[in-house]
Amino acid sequence: MNYRETLSWLYSQLPMYQRIGAAAYKANLDNTIALCNLLGNPQNYFDSIHVAGTNGKGSVSHILASICHEHGLKTGLYTSPHLKDFRERIRVNGRMIPKQKVTGFIKKYQEEFVRIQPSFFEMTVGMAFDYFREEEVDIAIVEVGMGGRLDSTNILTPLVSVITNISYDHKQFLGDTLEKIALEKAGIIKPGVPVVIGETQRDLEELFREQAKKAGSQILFADQGSRYEIHDTGSSIQDPGSRIKHPASSIQHPESSIQDLLPGLYQQKNIRTTLAVIEVLRNPASGIRHQVSGIQHPAIRHGIANVGSNTGLQGRWHILGEKPLTICDVGHNEAGIREVVGQLNQTPHKHLHMVFGQVNDKDIGTILALLPKEATYYFCKANIPRGLDADELKIQAESWGLTGNSYGSVRKALAAARKEAGSDDLIFIGGSTFVVAEALT
Repeated sequence: MNYRETLSWLYSQLPMYQRIGAAAYKANLDNTIALCNLLGNPQNYFDSIHVAGTNGKGSVSHILASICHEHGLKTGLYTSPHLKDFRERIRVNGRMIPKQKVTGFIKKYQEEFVRIQPSFFEMTVGMAFDYFREEEVDIAIVEVGMGGRLDSTNILTPLVSVITNISYDHKQFLGDTLEKIALEKAGIIKPGVPVVIGETQRDLEELFREQAKKAGSQILFADQGSRYEIHDTGSSIQDPGSRIKHPASSIQHPESSIQDLLPGLYQQKNIRTTLAVIEVLRNPASGIRHQVSGIQHPAIRHGIANVGSNTGLQGRWHILGEKPLTICDVGHNEAGIREVVGQLNQTPHKHLHMVFGQVNDKDIGTILALLPKEATYYFCKANIPRGLDADELKIQAESWGLTGNSYGSVRKALAAARKEAGSDDLIFIGGSTFVVAEALT
């Protein structure tokens, strides 16, 4: 098979969750373990940082990878889903995996894949880990696909585990309360491996502390600033539950604010989480002995400033044009949409045009209730089976006071918005990763 035929086989033989939803989800690690055994357990041949969370995990992964790259490390990056090109999921030093590596991997193992029947995601994870081993990366930044405990990436034993935040998403798989979702994401915490929590949520803080204590893991809440806990790991070096002063401000660049280097107010939270991870890596008390422990200010600053060119980060408050200002963002759940709306409210414009689509397995009412009513809407459906019909979305939106027309495609909706918008207006494209992906294509 050539590259195009290989991708067609991947999508059709082993359905991807992002396209069809629940039917592609597998609630165990059995296939992943079988797959990695087939590949010779490549995950054991490189060091990693494992990043979970409801929102921000993609941005944090990209920022960390960019910083490691600026530090001079050969850096693997695994993220999902992709926006335009399947190969976006697997990168080394920002370069996407070559097409021939994708086709070669499938050709080599196709018969065994048919026997094992891994999901699209499981097989993609295996491909990434196999490629990172082959490339002999110094470190890999690996984003969790969904949840954590049962995610295919959770066969790693990383240097640091990261959980950005907890919000409602994928409730049919992860649970219908924040506590249940948090427990699933806390499933990436490994014995003795430090864990960074990006945002302190009062009702969940003790849950994370308890899970870290059970694992004998250090825990740092990035937004608590100056302290992180050291739990007893079986050695007599630290007393159980003792704390070490840990000034996160020590990595602020002295001349200008690191927080301003990425567009989007919500990125400040992701930068803060990233800085906390770097601080754990650099702190001798963490016990980490690796090249990443030597990361210094220039690599941090340049890594954040150059994340787009270093790693291909797209779709996060991504400016597509001026006059009218045109912005897309992949935020799609309740917390993500709340952040987007907050940013829209602070972005100067005369009138707002919303090119908006959703998938059919979300709590749509919760999302629609957050959207600005003083806007013109261009409802659309991404070209995937999971996409919500644009006419149905329009009907539901009207019940929340949102007015506009429905369109047969994302491109038609965007073209209509561009035709109607004045030079001082703002066009926003979002609601679904797949709407953004088609706008970028």
